[in-house]
Amino acid sequence: MRYSVPLCGLLASVAFASDVHELKKDTFKGFIEENDLVLAEFFAPWCGHCKALAPEYESAATTLKEKDIPLAKVDCTEEQELCQEYGVEGYPTLKVFRGPEDIKPYTGQRKADAIVSYMTKQSLPAVSDITKDSIEEFKTADKVVLVAYFAADDKASNETFTSVANGLRDTYLFGATNDAEIAKAEGVEQPAIVLYKSFDEGKDVFTEKFDKAAIESFAKVAATPLVGEVGPETYSGYMQAGIPLAYIFAETPEERDELAKELKPLAEKHKGVINFATIDAKAFGQHGGNLNLEVGKWPAFAIQRTDKNQKFPYDQSAKITNELIGKFVDDFVAGKIEPSIKSEPIPEKQEGPVTVVVAKNYDDLVINNDKDVLLEFYAPWCGHCKALAPKYEELATLYGTEELSKLVTIAKVDATANDVPDEIQGFPTIKLFPAGKKDAPVDYSGSRTVEDLIQFIKENGSHKAEAVKAAEPEVADEKEDLPEQAKAATEEAKEEVTENAGSEATESAKSATSDEHDEL
Repeated sequence: MRYSVPLCGLLASVAFASDVHELKKDTFKGFIEENDLVLAEFFAPWCGHCKALAPEYESAATTLKEKDIPLAKVDCTEEQELCQEYGVEGYPTLKVFRGPEDIKPYTGQRKADAIVSYMTKQSLPAVSDITKDSIEEFKTADKVVLVAYFAADDKASNETFTSVANGLRDTYLFGATNDAEIAKAEGVEQPAIVLYKSFDEGKDVFTEKFDKAAIESFAKVAATPLVGEVGPETYSGYMQAGIPLAYIFAETPEERDELAKELKPLAEKHKGVINFATIDAKAFGQHGGNLNLEVGKWPAFAIQRTDKNQKFPYDQSAKITNELIGKFVDDFVAGKIEPSIKSEPIPEKQEGPVTVVVAKNYDDLVINNDKDVLLEFYAPWCGHCKALAPKYEELATLYGTEELSKLVTIAKVDATANDVPDEIQGFPTIKLFPAGKKDAPVDYSGSRTVEDLIQFIKENGSHKAEAVKAAEPEVADEKEDLPEQAKAATEEAKEEVTENAGSEATESAKSATSDEHDEL
């Protein structure tokens, strides 16, 4: 069939029509002022994460257009000044605007349905008033919805529920009613909270005393699927849940569904104690190695204590059945299973100024002593770690004097070859474990210079020990160092952009399954 040129042009315009508003410096402020609520993406055309987000963002924009919630985007390669004005340091950066002055970062997932859900919640009050005419529609307005039922004169319950809603409004949809007839129709007595959900049994009921912490805990547990799925969009949520996570590794969707069905009774039995989730072994099998499983030997099962980063791999030669896994999980809960610990051999002799820590001597060298311990968590392949190495050795040498070595230890651990108590988000990660306060390590986020690290140890260490760095060379010598200094500054700046822009899930199978593992 032949089309005329005008018709072809019309078809092309229809095919490429976008519901995302592309803004520039001269149109941005006016657009923000004209709309009560806007989600804006600051991107770069070459950015891989931006390209991955694009179809999701377009789909969300089309859906949200019906709700009068516009989505916009700004090309930071063309609008550099505008992006700098809004503090854009990595791509993509998404911000929620309620006028030019009320700006907050978008903290939801970067999938179409998640964007729609998040922005829908942003468009509503923290707690929506529910009536008999709106209850049915509201119950299905999102994947998870919480509705409180309390009497009109129950001000305490009202205030507590509103406080919870204000704190969690980005995560859940909240509604409330004091109509006793609606409560009766829903099968609850005032006061109560019902969490409606589009999965599992469909709802959970909270009938305890309206306590803020108790409601928040209830919501977190009830809103988690009995057997969910671990992926880039969900990993951080599971890590922050505060309870162990049981992984079910399998290569095909069919096998994951089958195993999820098999183990669902266990998930129900241990609800609120252990989270269960399947994971795509083809896409994220490398993460099995992080759990001390043999990569490639699937299906497999393992439990991770997220608070202590302890791993409990299930025997990969045994079958995965409700009965066998049930006994394994029961033993885990009862504390009858020892964690699997991956460790390099303890060095026969410490060579070099930096103390080498492995899993088997971690407690002795880092925790069970009266020293301030500065510990670098590194990866052998990490470029930033290699760049830091000579400065870190210089720092260790300065603290290696007879006097200072009694107070401070400068140490490092290969976090890819040794299990460590904390889930490390990127390399290098540097923490100070102060004497007498080992359970509250201080993260280092400053510039990676010897001087700044010395100051950090002095300010945060229990002993306030300060090493003295030799005086800098004369001005003439400093000039010779300028190219190296410039290179270092460039690397530092590039590093910051990389760490910010790379905060989304990596496409590499070497990465684990979440933002927290992008740099691993």
